[in-house]
Amino acid sequence: MKIYLGADHGGFNLKGKIMAYLAKRGIDFEDVGNLELDDGDDFPRFAQAVALKVIGDDDEDARGILICKGGQGMAMSANRFRGVRAIVASTAEDARHGRNDNNANVLSLPARVLDNDDDHYWQDIVDTFLDTEFAGAERFVRRNDMIDELS
Repeated sequence: MKIYLGADHGGFNLKGKIMAYLAKRGIDFEDVGNLELDDGDDFPRFAQAVALKVIGDDDEDARGILICKGGQGMAMSANRFRGVRAIVASTAEDARHGRNDNNANVLSLPARVLDNDDDHYWQDIVDTFLDTEFAGAERFVRRNDMIDELS
């Protein structure tokens, strides 16, 4: 599994923490930007970069992590791409359901909620997103296929 990370200025600090955590866990990742803090950058650019990497990767289990202040804009932008199933998760339970039920392949994190002194909270969300398998129930597969048909 390879993880692609993207963040605007609002998520830049948390992205650095997440990259260090992924490295510690021995998980292969690529930072697709922003590579430096720029208060004038725009989140859709990074959502697009992550989405294209995830759907263009030969590994069917490639995933993305996006970070901005609220998480919603990144998820909305990433979900414009067929094959991307981005979720906003502010709890490990959000991440678990997104992976188990929806086979989410992109996690969008709200930095304004998660970038604080309690790193364990966001680590639990990231761990859950990475470690939870898709249940593969027929109804879940059918619904994901319907989503792709609509895009």
